[in-house]
Amino acid sequence: MSQTDSGTARPITIVGNPVLHHPCAPVEEFGEELAALVDDMFASMYAAEGVGLAANQIGVPLRVFVYDCADDDGVQHVGHMVNPVLAELPADRRQLDDSAEGCLSVPGPHHELARPDYARVTGVDLKGEPITVEGTGYFARCLQHEFDHLEGRLYIDRLGKRQRKNVLAEMERMQAEKRAEAEKATAPAN
Repeated sequence: MSQTDSGTARPITIVGNPVLHHPCAPVEEFGEELAALVDDMFASMYAAEGVGLAANQIGVPLRVFVYDCADDDGVQHVGHMVNPVLAELPADRRQLDDSAEGCLSVPGPHHELARPDYARVTGVDLKGEPITVEGTGYFARCLQHEFDHLEGRLYIDRLGKRQRKNVLAEMERMQAEKRAEAEKATAPAN
């Protein structure tokens, strides 16, 4: 673990870990412990070079996510959401964007996934005060992706069986290459 100014980066949980595959519990206590969790989540997200992170991605099964993500207009959105609810979009707002999506918990591969290009999430902040966040484009995708995590879903769970299998095989291949490179780098020179 590495320490940042306001939190400690924790290891990212990887697909297959049960905490990623079950709905998270609502946050009921607001205080220093929750604030420390959010700080650790930001530190973990930045250390992993992500744009969003759900609490279960660092092994904590609570309904919290953080984000530092730009929308398609280049506006940077930074914040957190506790006990979020993703609004159901009316049919006339459902324009799909089929851009590629990736996940820190499925390290490496990306795959196209159709999602609405607008999202509205309501919830509360660290003090329990109501907040609403709306996003378009890439930021909308980020909000929906992180909300899915809290429901116990990964983006690959929205893919067809063959696509999901291919993404997992690609992840395994990329992880094996990374391990081989690391072993080569640490091997003694002859």
